[in-house]
Amino acid sequence: MPAHLLAMLPGFLAYFAVAVVLLAVFLLIYLNVTPYHEIALIRAGNPAAAISLAGALLGFAMPVANVIAHSDTIADLLAWGAIAGVVQILAYLVARFALPYLAADIPAGKIAPAIFLAALSLSIGLLNAACMTY
Repeated sequence: MPAHLLAMLPGFLAYFAVAVVLLAVFLLIYLNVTPYHEIALIRAGNPAAAISLAGALLGFAMPVANVIAHSDTIADLLAWGAIAGVVQILAYLVARFALPYLAADIPAGKIAPAIFLAALSLSIGLLNAACMTY
């Protein structure tokens, strides 16, 4: 392995580890904000829960990936990762307001609201990522 790649390995590992921790923390918070139990629903084969959770995770991961690509420090990653998480939670709350039966629709396996929630999460994540370019 070339020496310059070995020299960059600690930075890669640090950013990757922090990003994985941010993703795990976001997932834990998101799972506690929603009134249904996505993991149990997914284990039971509920596609609506899988679609909506996948959208939220990808919507969060996009700005985190963008920050990794453009930041100079782990502190930047942590700060902007926290902002990305808050924005995604707010997007979910907006979806709950726009679709008042969402809390019942996802556990019931209704795909249309899940697709809307996933699309909203991805759209917000993409806009969030674009705004985090500095």
